[in-house]
Amino acid sequence: MTGFGKAVAETHNKKITVEIKSLNSKQLDLNARVPSVYRDKELELRNIVGRPIERGKVDMTVSVENLATETVSTINIAALENYKRQIEEASAALGIGTPDDWYGVLLRFPDTLRSDNQSEVDDQEVEALFSAASKAVGALMDYRRAEGLKLEEFFVKRINRIAELLKEIDVYEVQRVDKIKTRIEEGLKKIPGIGIDKGRLEQEMIFYIEKLDVNEEKQRLAQHLSYFIETLEAPHPGQGKKLGFISQEMGREINTLGSKSNHADMQRIVVMMKDELEQIKEQVLNVM
Repeated sequence: MTGFGKAVAETHNKKITVEIKSLNSKQLDLNARVPSVYRDKELELRNIVGRPIERGKVDMTVSVENLATETVSTINIAALENYKRQIEEASAALGIGTPDDWYGVLLRFPDTLRSDNQSEVDDQEVEALFSAASKAVGALMDYRRAEGLKLEEFFVKRINRIAELLKEIDVYEVQRVDKIKTRIEEGLKKIPGIGIDKGRLEQEMIFYIEKLDVNEEKQRLAQHLSYFIETLEAPHPGQGKKLGFISQEMGREINTLGSKSNHADMQRIVVMMKDELEQIKEQVLNVM
């Protein structure tokens, strides 16, 4: 859900710039910095920006530049006094010094300069403002789509790798059963003076081996891998949370494989699966 978009719109005397940045977040958290002259349009701006973005921590900045050749600005003394007082209070509370260049600092704050010929916002300016916001959102969504294609390629590669590792487990399963049988038999032989009921021993071995059987886990993991790709390729958006849930289920099956494996090579494969899955979990947060 990371992205950036910027757009500029001009009227006969104004240049309006809208910049939008988004970071990962489970919900929409939109922070808007809008000049006071457009404050009554902020709600509409938030709707224009928030509706297509849906999720993410979003910062929107709107700036306006006066293009009129003859513009006289006056210093807003009341605003300067207010900002200076707040800085002094922050300085005392935090134990840090006040700035040496007060004017340089204060004049960078919004609304410290007022244009004498500033007038009410007309319809043309409002249209330019909304147009710039829409184009900035469009640029951000294009950025997201490009990132999404890279993420899709990344996920497919990781899922295919887990599927390959899952097939490698088959090689060691027969070896694992033989080793378990051999270990039990050798352990019994080391106990002197004990008669062994071969039939009962076979029953106990079958019971023990069944407890370590991983066929169900392998089947469920394979199903989760297929479902992940199917969800990833779904035509409708908003699959990020579902992909997160599927990856959690994949993790449960991989963990159970590890606990049941009782075989060094199988445990090594499980560790590699976990590494691939962790990469998926990290990046699935970027999916809408």
